[in-house]
Amino acid sequence: MAEYDYDVLVIGAGPGGYVAAIRAAQLGLKTACAEARETLGGTCLNVGCIPSKAMLHASELYDHAANGTMAKLGIRTQVELDLETMHAQRRDAVKQLTGGIEFLFKKNKVTWLKGRAAFKDAHSVEVAGQTVTAKNIVIATGSSVTPLPGVEIDQKVVVDSTGALELPKVPRHMVVIGGGVIGLELGSVWRRLGAKVTCVEFLDQILPGFDGDIRKEANKIFKKQGIEFKLSTKVTNVAVAGDTATLTVEPAAGGEATTIEADCVLVSIGRRANTDGLDLEAAGLSTNQRGQVEIDHDFRTKVDGVWAIGDVVPGPMLAHKAEDEGIAVAENIAGQHGIVNHDIIPSVVYTWPEIAGVGLTEEAAKERGEVKVGKFPMLANSRAKTNHEPDGFVKVIADAKTDRVLGAWIIAVPAGTMIAQVAQAMEFGATSEDIAYTCHAHPTHSEAIKEAAMAVTGKPIHA
Repeated sequence: MAEYDYDVLVIGAGPGGYVAAIRAAQLGLKTACAEARETLGGTCLNVGCIPSKAMLHASELYDHAANGTMAKLGIRTQVELDLETMHAQRRDAVKQLTGGIEFLFKKNKVTWLKGRAAFKDAHSVEVAGQTVTAKNIVIATGSSVTPLPGVEIDQKVVVDSTGALELPKVPRHMVVIGGGVIGLELGSVWRRLGAKVTCVEFLDQILPGFDGDIRKEANKIFKKQGIEFKLSTKVTNVAVAGDTATLTVEPAAGGEATTIEADCVLVSIGRRANTDGLDLEAAGLSTNQRGQVEIDHDFRTKVDGVWAIGDVVPGPMLAHKAEDEGIAVAENIAGQHGIVNHDIIPSVVYTWPEIAGVGLTEEAAKERGEVKVGKFPMLANSRAKTNHEPDGFVKVIADAKTDRVLGAWIIAVPAGTMIAQVAQAMEFGATSEDIAYTCHAHPTHSEAIKEAAMAVTGKPIHA
């Protein structure tokens, strides 16, 4: 009789967990994955990345037709919003993708243990009343919405990101609490569909953690699109009466309070690691001050045989980071060398235009030494010009002595796709000159990356 039921047991079937389980099985390890949700894929596929992008894309097309953008191109339309059909195509995308993960589990012989898992000790967990043992256990439980103290989310008037995807009608006035990625994306969806949107942010700028120039430019663009911003402002109370919420706000530094009325409030102040209910103590584990599980470079916790990846460990809470860690942890368990370069993880905001960055901001790079910076406006990019997409720029930051690229930041319609080039270049230690001397197809948005890199080298052509 085997000492353990499984070689590897993954807790959580989000982007990190399901990838870890599939890769472990591919490496010949007997693998199970515990997941309490009725479908696989975690927050990302079910109520996060995927459904939000479905709504963003549909709302972009509606907005282009409704606001006259298409008419300027000679395409005249009569536009009517069918919100239920828009929701239906979102749900269909989610159904197909989560079903695809279930197919991959069966194909790779991964056992799905349906239920919530809790540790009994370092090598055993209880799932739906059944005790399961494993030589290696991977914690991949992801994250959930950070609550705002004193504010109750009813998913009707006061919603989180999940509720904001399911609104049955377009709000008259949506107040977004938090100027981060999720709030700006979902606020953009409903602004395009006709809602008045006000964003309340405690800090003096939106998009904390992004490059300073990017934050300022994004604020300017979103204002032009019609989003109202109340920066350096805190929400002290949200009172709901019927279908109306009254928010009490005041300056972040203190001062006179005012009120805002809305029929929808989106609470989007961040996410926190999902560790509640895991009974980590039974495995000999605890969490840090941020509620995360600490790991070493190989994703090992302090307990032998227990590993952790994704949003539940320190680092950016991004699905693609979790996926890469899922592959790496499985390979490490199998005795191989799984590596993730955490210095080169791109971030993307799927607004219009998109915003993307990788590596260091200019501010962070300057703290480490002297830098060179090159910028190129999308207004001067031929493809952006022909597509009537003039907003934004590309910014490349390089070490002043070695010319090695330290970071890049982009505001452009396809920024999320464009950033991959810089991430790959940085992975192989590229200089700005390397990028500048790489032939780029014409006309493409990516030529703006080349132009920004040429500006770093002091050889700008079109700027």
